[in-house]
Amino acid sequence: MVTALFVVIGYVAGSMPWGYWLVRAFKGVDIRTQGSGNIGGTNVWRVYGWRLGLPVVLLDAAKGFAPALVATLVVSHLAGVLAGGAAMLGHWRPLFLRWQRGGKVVATCGGAFLGVAPVVGGIGAGVWIAVFLLLRYASLASILAALSAPVIAALLGEPWPVIAFAAAAAVAVVVLHRANIARLRSGTESRFKFRGQTPEGSDPSRLERLPGEPLS
Repeated sequence: MVTALFVVIGYVAGSMPWGYWLVRAFKGVDIRTQGSGNIGGTNVWRVYGWRLGLPVVLLDAAKGFAPALVATLVVSHLAGVLAGGAAMLGHWRPLFLRWQRGGKVVATCGGAFLGVAPVVGGIGAGVWIAVFLLLRYASLASILAALSAPVIAALLGEPWPVIAFAAAAAVAVVVLHRANIARLRSGTESRFKFRGQTPEGSDPSRLERLPGEPLS
């Protein structure tokens, strides 16, 4: 019963579309009509810079971290990964956006791992940062960090729920990035551009969508 409660809390927390809310509050527009059409921190950062992008990344991570951590401490690792998985599901299909498309769950997934297995989450974050700084492909960094998680968890001897969660999360991240994978293979994926390289409010990642792919 307590585990089920944490799952519900995780889903509701994950459903909080901070990218949509903050851009709507500070810019008066729907982030789903900008850039890649994604509500996650990467798209917000690309379109409006770090002043909005960084808070979105941190809040998206926090909504996975908090329920996963509390559920792990109060109940068990199994409860923690279920709460973290529910937060990822909420980020993908947010209750507060009437279950329309949300984000690609990377930051929320990272936050959940920091809650249930901090060392795994920390190493995964290190992999993401290293790949991103080297190649400037946020999608590739996300995919490789996710794929490294089950290997790291197994090597560190984490409990089976953490290893299973890492494997499931890796599959989810890869599936949600399948369009990015196609562009990486064809050489058309857009590299992340830092401040001053893209005018605010423009469509800096027109290659973020496949031709004909809708915003939402």
